[in-house]
Amino acid sequence: MARRTIADIEKIWSNVEGVKKLSDRVIGIGPFGLGLDALLTWVPVVGTVYTVGTGGWLILQAIRAKASPATLAQMAAYMAVDTATGTVPIAGDVVDTFFPGQLLAAKALQKDIASTHWVEDSEGAARASGDHDRHLETVRGDRNLRRVVYLHD
Repeated sequence: MARRTIADIEKIWSNVEGVKKLSDRVIGIGPFGLGLDALLTWVPVVGTVYTVGTGGWLILQAIRAKASPATLAQMAAYMAVDTATGTVPIAGDVVDTFFPGQLLAAKALQKDIASTHWVEDSEGAARASGDHDRHLETVRGDRNLRRVVYLHD
């Protein structure tokens, strides 16, 4: 597997932002928005395919970004609810129109990315050089960071 870089993580963030807008904010109505997910839910099969496809893609991006297991579970739950509601005729479609599953999943991933101290190295190399302790101190010193992720592991 190719080594990841911080630029790869930034690209994942950007791509997720695009899906967020496309899926849940194509049409803005004040603080509310409707996207392809809400519009396509009314087209039998197409809406479900779109929801499952974008949900799977978001989960794949989370795996590529080494998201925490809790974030992956949260994203999967949002996408499961979004998919399940969209499969129920009429009433489910109404709920799916207003439940921004992709938006919530994308925000969860972006929050995970933002709360991570990214290191372009392996943990073993960082421990050997003594840099691991410095990375831990960086996380302890910034209340917005929760964890260290080594991109070359």
